[in-house]
Amino acid sequence: MPQSNLDPRYSDPTATAVPWERTEAVLGEAGVYWLTTVRASHRPHVTPLIGVWLDDAFWFCTGSEEQKAVNLGNNPAVAATTGANALHGGLDVVVEGDAVKVTDQDALQRAAAAWLGKYGEEWRFEARDGRFHHASGAGVADVYRVAPRKVTAFGKDPYSQTSYAL
Repeated sequence: MPQSNLDPRYSDPTATAVPWERTEAVLGEAGVYWLTTVRASHRPHVTPLIGVWLDDAFWFCTGSEEQKAVNLGNNPAVAATTGANALHGGLDVVVEGDAVKVTDQDALQRAAAAWLGKYGEEWRFEARDGRFHHASGAGVADVYRVAPRKVTAFGKDPYSQTSYAL
């Protein structure tokens, strides 16, 4: 269980550190995440996507020719964000780490089951040949796992900034 550390510089005096269990619940329940990768020109690239929180890591998939995949070929560093689009409520979470391509069949099958359980039939994938194959035949995707190097949670009622020692 990661240690929660409240940063008083960016937190209301009445705020307390957000427990890891709450942050992990937000990561697991989020329907949409925003992924930031870095282009070869060092400019950021941000895109919304779906993903899962599985085995203490953030997982996502993408086509091998999509901009984020191209960027990851040059630099694996990413930030994945999710939260509430509100100023005075909810919790926003940022996960920083390196995206590592997953090709292990057992891991891909667990991930495909997690996608199906979370998003339903629309996102049914078959794991084969080290990739996700959409069950409808609509496409093939590489799967990435981001083991968090740093996680920060931003509370908004009251305002707080909690980091976690991982």
